[in-house]
Amino acid sequence: MNIDPCSLFLKKKLFRTLSRLSHICRLTGVGLALLKSQETSPEHVFTLQQLEQRKIEQMNQADDLKAFHGFQFEDRLLESNIRFTNRVVDDASFSYKAAHYDHGNGLAAADVDGDGLIDLYFTTQLGINQLWRNLGNGKFQNITGLAGVALSNQIAVGASFADFDNDGDPDLFVTTVKRGNHLFENLDGQRFKDISSSTGVDYRGHSSGSVFLDYDRDGLLDLFVVNVGAYTRDQRGRGGFYQAYEDAFSGHLFPERSETSILYRNLGNGKFKDVSQELGFQDASWSGDATFTDLNQDGYPDLYLVNMQGDDHFYLNRKGEGFDDKTAEYFPKTPWGAMGVKFFDFNQDGSMDLYVTDMHSDMTEGQTRQALRFDLSQEKAKSEQWCSIQWTEEYLQGASNNLFGNALYLNQGTAEFKEVSDQVGAETYWPWGFSIGDFNADGYEDAFVCGGMGYPFRYGINSLLLNDGGRRFYDVEFILGVEPRQDGRTERVWFALDCDGIHKDHRDCKGKSGKQQVLGTLSTRSSVIVDLDNDGDLDLVTNDFNGRPQVLLSNLTDKKTIQYLKIRLNGSSSNRDGLGATVKVTSGGKTWTQSLDGKSGYLSQSSLPLYFGLGNSKSVESIEILWPSGRKQRIHQPSEINTLLVIHETESN
Repeated sequence: MNIDPCSLFLKKKLFRTLSRLSHICRLTGVGLALLKSQETSPEHVFTLQQLEQRKIEQMNQADDLKAFHGFQFEDRLLESNIRFTNRVVDDASFSYKAAHYDHGNGLAAADVDGDGLIDLYFTTQLGINQLWRNLGNGKFQNITGLAGVALSNQIAVGASFADFDNDGDPDLFVTTVKRGNHLFENLDGQRFKDISSSTGVDYRGHSSGSVFLDYDRDGLLDLFVVNVGAYTRDQRGRGGFYQAYEDAFSGHLFPERSETSILYRNLGNGKFKDVSQELGFQDASWSGDATFTDLNQDGYPDLYLVNMQGDDHFYLNRKGEGFDDKTAEYFPKTPWGAMGVKFFDFNQDGSMDLYVTDMHSDMTEGQTRQALRFDLSQEKAKSEQWCSIQWTEEYLQGASNNLFGNALYLNQGTAEFKEVSDQVGAETYWPWGFSIGDFNADGYEDAFVCGGMGYPFRYGINSLLLNDGGRRFYDVEFILGVEPRQDGRTERVWFALDCDGIHKDHRDCKGKSGKQQVLGTLSTRSSVIVDLDNDGDLDLVTNDFNGRPQVLLSNLTDKKTIQYLKIRLNGSSSNRDGLGATVKVTSGGKTWTQSLDGKSGYLSQSSLPLYFGLGNSKSVESIEILWPSGRKQRIHQPSEINTLLVIHETESN
């Protein structure tokens, strides 16, 4: 049986999706990454022209946007001194396969040395992960060697910072593909010790995202590791990576290839125990990432797992004794090909909403053919092809409970959620993960959504969605200077071929001779939103796929006087990071709510202060914290704003 995704029972999402894609896919199209001796192509020139046209369209639509948008981002990578480059395995480049290697890598951030500046940790498949110390004023120093966190050619995936041992500094957990996961203890702010084996968290498999949380509320951070499923064989390629199956994206059809995710309980004294089976919590979804929140407000964190190839799953925490699958009760329809996930209060009504990005719905056979061989002469709109694409029911394994596209679920406050992504402008194309932060300091959190595929697909933009007072998102990536990229870059040399020699049979040598360079389009996989230069506004850093990152600094404070408050929690009965706390800031008669989950972006968890934009308010009336321990704490009229406030957990007051 074939399924028509335009049928109503599959999806409600086409109208917003098609209206966005008909101008973005059509106007940013680059054809097959062609063999060129130059470092640019005619398709690159065409793309720049269309990006400029899209910028004009976006500027014209900005009249409807009430939220402040009179500021810009500038890529200051060169000035930052960061010289990291993400490198990918052959199965994501030279011998490209439709496999999960092209999902890329995470980027985590934390103040590892306690100097008040946020440092950055980049992961890569080949080469070395790198830790960059923030020196202030937008400058960084590479301390990877001293720190001992390089993990050379370990095929890293995700990274998470958290203080698992409650000693006051952030520790680091890194996942890999079949090379063993790694837990690094922070020794003195610059040196780390690999304690993976002794702690019992050195699982070898197809791991992806990871989440620190205190699921049993004992004051110790536990660890949830997301495993995708077996998408590789035992044969190895260059750099030691495990080669992918040719049918990797059909892996969910083979039960023998499944890998259950792992919940580790923190026993204290540097020991973890796998309690997944003990708690009856063994999820075998093809999952890449997860997050948590206390959705039913019983004091215990609940887990949401995205599924890249099937139904997402929401698990309600049974007061630390186990987890019950309550997906159908809370989220009866979930995206089918989900990547990024985050709970946050979109409309600031005091309840956590949920945003999920869906990449794989944009990778159907017809759309992939269009992406690889885009006809520049016709500029055929995607809407003409979408409804002709056919899925099989066997591949989807049942689709009546799925959405195809991003999902934004508004919390109705009664254990009921309403999916509103079309209405509020939450659709994007080729989305990976995303980061949430209040870019214009108006109190409403915005979203940066990573996009694009890289070689051998056309260029796809990153999306910056500005939250217009909790009513809807507006696309502002061109208005705020996130697109086009610095110097108009859209592609780079992906690899080189000798078409008269050893590579003569390569698919990209067809009709070519001599030495050839193969171009691939730039794309972003992960990001983090943080005030890098301590000027009060939020900046943006990316980890790009097979390329250099972007260090996008905001000039908001140069354009407008803003009010904000940063809050860092210090738990006592709760875990030291305060992960799982809910913080409410009342300012100017309005109460702003955030939950501290550390979820900073795709495949990553970071140790960052909460950032509250205060709009036009000049003071804060009160701060309320519901700690993970269950304690409630209230601070009346804190003396200062526009600063970092460290709050220590005390008895209720």
